[in-house]
Amino acid sequence: MATRFTRQQRLIALLLPTCLALLLLSQPTWADVKQEDRQDSQPESCYVDDLPDRLRCGAIWVPENYAKPQGKQIQIHYLILPAIKPSFEKEALLAIAGGPGQSAIDNAASFDKIFTKVRQQRDILLIDQRGTGLSNQLTCEGAGFEGGLAFNDDELDIAAETKACLAKIDADVSQYGSETALKDFEAVRQALGYQKLHLYGISYGTRMAQLYMRHYPEALATVTLDGVVPMQQSVLNIGDAIGRAIDLLIQDCQGNALCHQEFPNLKAELEQVEALLSQGPQISQTRDPLTNAPTQLTMTRAKFMGAIRMALYMPNVRALLPHAIHQAAEGNYQAIMGLYALTVNSTGIAAGMHSAVVCGEDWHRFSKDERQQIGQSYFGREMLKAFDLSCPIWHIPAADASFAAPIASNLPTLVLSGQIDPATPPSWGELAMAKLTNAKHFVAPYATHGVAYQSCANTLIAELIGSGSVDGLSQECLSKDISRNFYLNANTVEAIPQDTLSQAKLNDDQQQGARHD
Repeated sequence: MATRFTRQQRLIALLLPTCLALLLLSQPTWADVKQEDRQDSQPESCYVDDLPDRLRCGAIWVPENYAKPQGKQIQIHYLILPAIKPSFEKEALLAIAGGPGQSAIDNAASFDKIFTKVRQQRDILLIDQRGTGLSNQLTCEGAGFEGGLAFNDDELDIAAETKACLAKIDADVSQYGSETALKDFEAVRQALGYQKLHLYGISYGTRMAQLYMRHYPEALATVTLDGVVPMQQSVLNIGDAIGRAIDLLIQDCQGNALCHQEFPNLKAELEQVEALLSQGPQISQTRDPLTNAPTQLTMTRAKFMGAIRMALYMPNVRALLPHAIHQAAEGNYQAIMGLYALTVNSTGIAAGMHSAVVCGEDWHRFSKDERQQIGQSYFGREMLKAFDLSCPIWHIPAADASFAAPIASNLPTLVLSGQIDPATPPSWGELAMAKLTNAKHFVAPYATHGVAYQSCANTLIAELIGSGSVDGLSQECLSKDISRNFYLNANTVEAIPQDTLSQAKLNDDQQQGARHD
């Protein structure tokens, strides 16, 4: 009999009675399990929220430290979205989540939507990377949104919070880097009997995909890197990417007649609010947008800029930013507070795993000159400061210098970049292409982060997997204008051009006639 399980909803969500949760609850802790009794579970029927299909879920045991195979064992959980008509039973698409620190299983419904065409003939495999989701999650409790409005970010003691987090984690955090996790992925593939994988990585997931290309190329058929973090690039270089995305937002508004008419001084207004908040937080009384209860709003520069940064990831939320920035410049933070509420718990990052990866693979990379360059942007400066305080406490050994070498591969590879991406700009895609000899790089002009979510790229991925070649792929469909209209106030967006309305009416009339015929 199939058992239902629900997805984690927040960074520190409690698991409700579910298929995978029941697997966890029915298993004793590692200390209570004898070595000979640790058996990998066979895939069982299960369900996830937002998907009506009967799926398959299971887990395998792996050493926490592969150098100590008889030592502590952890479980790596996976979920299979089975092919509708399984024509390729020995192949699967492995979709790798971002972060670092996001759960792939938590995002099953999104992956299913993207890969509807792929799933017609091939399984979709999701693995919760070690330290995330159900695979020995390394998370640290935090205030989240509740209480966050009144909290003064400027008073956060990062070192103390890091020590408190580390004290609660029962794991050897040095064993949660990308290359160790890759061994888990390959162990799952072998346990399930897949001869070939088609890889899809999004954001940090592209790092995992590139490492798979480096270490286990014989197991791969095709690769898609969506919003790529090239091996040569530290994720801490994201500061420049965020600044670029903000500049593009302002340019887009200036180039739009109605947005420019409504917000003619958007750049100056943004700088005005930043300057004010850099002097100290602005405190006012407001109502919680989730509960409507009276509360104090302590608007800090970190909170303001963080809300803008996260809004840039989503085209529909990005469209609200000119109005929100304009309102903030007039002393009204209600709109920006709403964006903060929308995004503060939207990432589902396991903070411990995130730090284990970044501190080992990214933080050590920078020379003094590179640090000075990164520190020229607000976001770069704040990220460096945070990791300079926390990484010495995590005490993660630095990855070998060879880790950052570009990936050399002849595997059929599709690289996707969003032109207005606030995290992984098109230049990062070009960097990833350095030694890929059988690859194409497509830039979607209207996409932010995650091109396959926002465009026809999901069809291109299906074509790549179906043909096993990039030769016939064309980026023409990516040029379709799917940009969002800007909100001119809290209720309305810019007017739709009359010719667009006329064309829509013509199309509707033609469809009505066709139905009558």
